[in-house]
Amino acid sequence: MVRFNAKFGLRITVVVGTMWTAYLFTLLALFALPDAIKQGTYFVVVWLSSSFLQLVLLPIIIVGQNIQAKATDTRAAETYKDAEAVLKEAAMIQDHLCKQDELISRILDQIGPLAPKAG
Repeated sequence: MVRFNAKFGLRITVVVGTMWTAYLFTLLALFALPDAIKQGTYFVVVWLSSSFLQLVLLPIIIVGQNIQAKATDTRAAETYKDAEAVLKEAAMIQDHLCKQDELISRILDQIGPLAPKAG
């Protein structure tokens, strides 16, 4: 049941979260405007707050959230790539330092112990 609800909710969100739905809801809300105007200022305010704003802003907000989510996903992917590159560079530096340590050790073994200078 949870999978069905999740799929159904996602499908509704995908359908409602488009600018075409916002345009459709705008037309739908505008059909009720003449009656609200005939009934007076109070009903125009009620129409504006309940019908127009709720119907039209809902899909627009979903569109905006989808755009923000895509931007966030893109930033996260870029951050991951940057971190991966830094990790690779650090591994290369560590490898270089290990080889350098080996060479220094071999050189020191070849020249023998250093005698302290007489002061």
